[in-house]
Amino acid sequence: MSLDHTPFITPRGSVSTSIGNSAELDANLTLSEKLKVFKSSTFDPNAYVASKSRSMNEKEIRHLCAYLVDLKKASAEEMRKSVLANYSAFIRTSKEISDLEGELLSMRNLLSNQAALVHGLAEGCQLGSLVTGNEDSDMDDIINEKTDISKTEKWLIGYLETLDVLLAEKRVNESMAALEEGEKMTKEIIQGKTLSPSLFHALQNAITEHRQKLADQLAETICQPSTRGAEIRSTALALKILGDGPRAHTLLLKSHKEKLSRNMQSLESTTYGGVSAYTASISHLVFSTISQAASDSLTVFAGEEPAYTSELVTWAVRQAEHFSLLLKKRILVSIAASGGLRIASECVHVCLSHCHLLEASGMALSPVLVKHFRPFVEQALHTNLKRIEQSSAALAAADDWLLAYAPTSRNNNTGLPPVSSYSSLNSNQPKLSISAHKFNSMVQEIFEDVGPLEILQLDGLALEGLHQVFSFYVNLLINAMPGSAVIENLEGTGPKIVKIAETETQQIALLANAILLADELLPRAVIKLSVITKGDDDSQRRAPDKQRLPEQRELKKRFQREVDRLRDSFCRQHALELIFTEDGEPLLNAQIYLSMEEKGEIPEWFPSPIFQELFVKLTGVAGIVSDVFVGRERFATILLMRLAETVILWLSDDQAFWEEIETGPTPLGPIGLQQLYLDMQFVMIFSSQGRYLSRHLHQAIKNIIGRAIDAVAATGIDPMSVLPEDEWFVEVSEIAIKMITGKAVFDNVEEDDYSPTGFAQA
Repeated sequence: MSLDHTPFITPRGSVSTSIGNSAELDANLTLSEKLKVFKSSTFDPNAYVASKSRSMNEKEIRHLCAYLVDLKKASAEEMRKSVLANYSAFIRTSKEISDLEGELLSMRNLLSNQAALVHGLAEGCQLGSLVTGNEDSDMDDIINEKTDISKTEKWLIGYLETLDVLLAEKRVNESMAALEEGEKMTKEIIQGKTLSPSLFHALQNAITEHRQKLADQLAETICQPSTRGAEIRSTALALKILGDGPRAHTLLLKSHKEKLSRNMQSLESTTYGGVSAYTASISHLVFSTISQAASDSLTVFAGEEPAYTSELVTWAVRQAEHFSLLLKKRILVSIAASGGLRIASECVHVCLSHCHLLEASGMALSPVLVKHFRPFVEQALHTNLKRIEQSSAALAAADDWLLAYAPTSRNNNTGLPPVSSYSSLNSNQPKLSISAHKFNSMVQEIFEDVGPLEILQLDGLALEGLHQVFSFYVNLLINAMPGSAVIENLEGTGPKIVKIAETETQQIALLANAILLADELLPRAVIKLSVITKGDDDSQRRAPDKQRLPEQRELKKRFQREVDRLRDSFCRQHALELIFTEDGEPLLNAQIYLSMEEKGEIPEWFPSPIFQELFVKLTGVAGIVSDVFVGRERFATILLMRLAETVILWLSDDQAFWEEIETGPTPLGPIGLQQLYLDMQFVMIFSSQGRYLSRHLHQAIKNIIGRAIDAVAATGIDPMSVLPEDEWFVEVSEIAIKMITGKAVFDNVEEDDYSPTGFAQA
């Protein structure tokens, strides 16, 4: 189907086929290709609409209109992007065109004067006695030689005298009226030939000479420091009327620049009340001057050649660049080096606020400021993020890893960092350790009142920096785990000094720090970057920017992955303590089950010691996390799930264990199978009672039992014939749980009641 000729014609008037499916158009054609048909020099809009709507119904025509409107918007957006992308080239070309136009105007005036001179000389050669033999005679001599003076000649004498007086007395309006009168009289003289060629040529030269003198007077007036704004505008208008518009516009802008320079020198010589006040004063001065210059230019040169607009834009850009360089030199360089992000942000915010006021008149100078200010705000942001890492590392070296509320600034006797302005002590405030409180307070302070970051295109960099410092802090917490810190320090990839969290309570505190920061506190800081102010007043109500929600969700997922790293480190550390001795020997090995057949007697059925320890470990952790994660039971449940899964999955994947069970010299017997089955059922029972029996854990237990049964079946023994019913395993497991927790009471219980045969007889 041809997109250029048949996209809007269908046999039945189907909307989806009448325009060729707009989704397909967007997918297959670029904007340039869509606009190709409209760029032709022979394009006829009436014929185009008639050809497209010939067989359309009302609905299809509406669809066509909507499509063309979207295409118009896309074209306008493409043009805007093209102008912004080639803005400097556009300004440079406009300036060159302006210069060329000025040179052409000067050349035209010069040629006009030369033509008048040549014409006068040519006619003067025919006068004979009036000019021959007296080249130095002036107009008075010529008129004195004549015996009769015409009315026009009398007017000429008085006119020239009047013009000299008006110029000498600098009576601008009357001088311009006199010059206008001379121009009109020149036209009448040409038509009526009421003046001799020599006198006519003298009149033309006098008008040209006086016009130039008046223009010079006007230019001098514009450049005078004492000239007021209204007088500058009227003088520039007069100079433009005299035919020297480019010079008038240039001098108008020059006068504003000189006035700005004088005012800035006066401002810098006075004492200002701090960085913010100085920035606000000088920014207001610069952009109000640019605004006034733009207003004067539009007032005096409204509807004139585009060269004036180009010169105005070029001039405004230069003033904005000069202001940016001044602010960089005086303020931003030192502030950025010291990490004064808030002060730098306030300065930039003030400047951009003044700059945006010019956008209503079409003067967009914010890209100029952004180009100069962005590197310094970025440097200040990096300095602050680095400071967070350094402070967190210093506090982690002395952190007791005990959770506490952040103290108020009035009573800061505990050595904890003071509460920043973002939080107040209440019942919902989280409990963190010392280093986490400091980390959180510094992050919140950085992201407080940094509105210009989005305008400077630094919001993405700020979010990435936040993730990096949180990842750094999580590394500190991982290094605080027993054993992991030694590995990290030896490799040299992490901080060298971190106080170790010796007890389980301290280790749970590490997890609490990371979870609360990732789930609640850091997202609170991120929201500060994604608010939009309603109205011009920053104190007005703020609303979240919904366009940033996907970005916030993605960042929160990245935070959660960092928490998962810490949780995995915790689970791995505790699993290793259960599975291995301090010398590295495995406590959970195949000999536990293979050696049971060699004893030749029925054991007292009870879960293996390692799984008893696993139950005790999980029970103790569950008690701690229930107190720490109040209202966040999901985190506690996931932690217990992962810890149980780590031990069982290790057993499921241990190749050495299964090689001995399945192919070793000593086969797995019925007693060993029953003990392994009991251990797995024990894990399943207490995990189910604790509500942390996950699908992965359940499947891993089933796989272990299945492999063990297959190993016994491979020896020729029927596993089902030697295993008691599942109720027996459940009963023994529940009794074991009660005994381990100290809740069991056995007064009149015989041993056989807990043997497989005794249970079967019951």
